[in-house]
Amino acid sequence: MINGQIRDKEVRLIGEDGEQKGIMPIKEAMRLAQEAELDLVKIAPKAQPPVCKIIDYGKYRYELARKEKEAKKKQKTVEVKEVRLSPNIDTNDLNTKVNNAKKFISKGNKVKITLRFRGREMAHVQQSKHILDDFAELLKDIAVVEKQPKLEGRSMSMVLTEKR
Repeated sequence: MINGQIRDKEVRLIGEDGEQKGIMPIKEAMRLAQEAELDLVKIAPKAQPPVCKIIDYGKYRYELARKEKEAKKKQKTVEVKEVRLSPNIDTNDLNTKVNNAKKFISKGNKVKITLRFRGREMAHVQQSKHILDDFAELLKDIAVVEKQPKLEGRSMSMVLTEKR
């Protein structure tokens, strides 16, 4: 709330240079703000009495937006990368997939390993679970299993994340 939108009888006022002006009626606070050719902005509405500050409102909004943008810049988004395997994968192919997963994990991403079954391969689902276990075993030095292997339709998947 700014200027005329403030409906409280008394407010605690902070001057434009940050010093406490004390508790005063709203009309007195408005007069001081107008003399300084600045806005009266309510910064702590829940306080008793509410806290208002004499500042340039446009500059205040700009500062808030800049702080928000700065906070967004620092946060990191974690992507989930997927590595697909088949039940009859050979050792060298598995090692290649493990190396790809290592790259993803070292960049800070999560890796979803999916073992896809086609046609008659569905009859050997339990025998193929060891492939996912081997995969996790090969990456145990840099990754931990976040989500255990689970069969979902025609694919079995698990999720690995970086060790903390």
